[in-house]
Order: sequence, then C-alpha cells, then structure tokens
Amino acid sequence: MAELLSEVPLRALAIYAHPDDPDVSCGGTLAAWSAAGCEVHTLICTDGGKGSSDPDVEPKILIARRADEAAAAGALLGLSGQGFLGVPDGELADEPWFREALVAEVRRIRPDVVLCPDPTAVFFGQDYFNHRDHRMMGYAVLDAVAPAAAMPHYFPNAGTAHQVTTVLLSGTLEPDVWIDITDTVDIKGAAVGCHGSQFPDGAEWAATAMRLAAEDAGRHAGVRCAEGFRRLRLGG
Repeated sequence: MAELLSEVPLRALAIYAHPDDPDVSCGGTLAAWSAAGCEVHTLICTDGGKGSSDPDVEPKILIARRADEAAAAGALLGLSGQGFLGVPDGELADEPWFREALVAEVRRIRPDVVLCPDPTAVFFGQDYFNHRDHRMMGYAVLDAVAPAAAMPHYFPNAGTAHQVTTVLLSGTLEPDVWIDITDTVDIKGAAVGCHGSQFPDGAEWAATAMRLAAEDAGRHAGVRCAEGFRRLRLGG
C-alpha cells in the first residue's frame, strides 16, 4: 500500500539547480507545509542565465528576470526564505567548494527535511534524459547532508554541525512516499506559471501538465493530487 506522509516538519529546505525547479519539483508540498506552519526555505544554485533558446536574450537580463520570477513564485508558496548561489548554468559540480556552500546553508537553516532531485533518475523513456545540473545537484546535496553537515570536522568554518533527519528526492523513478497536494495544486500551477521566461508561448500548458502529473501521482497515493518522492531516513 502506498505510504502517504501527513507529518509536517518544523523546518524544510528545498535545494535545486534552476529558478523554476523547486516549483516544478515540489511546489505543492512546499505550499502545503508552509500553510500548515512549517518554516520553508529554498536554495537555488544556478543563476539561470543560459535557460533560454532565444539567441538574442542577454544573459544578464535573463538572470535578473529569472530571479524576479523565482521571488514571485516563492511568495505564492509562502516561503520563509529564498537563497541564491549564482553558479553559472551548466557548471554545477560535486566538488568541495560547492559542498561547503551547501553545508553552510544546511547548518544555517537547520532543516528537519531536505528536498532535492534524485540524481539516479537519468532516462525518462526515449524522449527525455535528466539535465546535468539536476544530476550534479542531487549528488552534491546528498554528499553535503550526509555525512558532511552532521560532522563537525567537515568544513568547520561552515557553521555548527546539524543532522538532517529526512531527505525527499523528487523527480524520481522510484517513489516510495507521497504527499497530498490536493489543496495546493492550484498554487503550484500558479507558481510554475510565474516563470514566464521558460514559457514564451504561455504557461497554461505547463500548469496543465503539472496538474496531470499530480493527478497521476494521486492515483498511486489514493488521493486526488499528490507529489511522489524517494525517502531517505538519516536519523536524528
């Protein structure tokens, strides 16, 4: 039987690569938790400056626009905080400098739950394979959360050690827990729609796609709309 998570954490941190990723990946969950009193933070690690197929768009202008879009989406989700690392698109790497930045944010926020991409999810049928930034992001977050953030001798200048209790991996091919987003699926759709730079022909189709995916996940979870995750329990 599908496991539906109902417990709301006190504090959560969603760490993703691109400005629209938290909204697409887990926006319904973040909105539901925020409405229930959770302190929800996001960390966006790239600047989004290559996220356009238009050769005439100036990267600096695109970076500023995408930051504004992320801020608008975050307001809809009810975020308590939103951080930006500003790494150039396509240059994320599971290297010490990057892990230290992630560890510092985890130790600063001190979340119970961290959400991030599943780095093992690569091939989605014949029509899509996972973006390199997503794969690098997932591995780097896992390495930062365990053991680094919890162990004081890893990056001692990055703050006081903190043990994350749970990691939820989104965009996974092997979901084993689900969260009911029936009451927040419309908020998720509106948050995704804030990222107009990604939808030059209009965001309506994106909101529709998000709802269809949520309804499909809901069928697995036994509710109308859901988001599925692969759960890792780290103790604490």
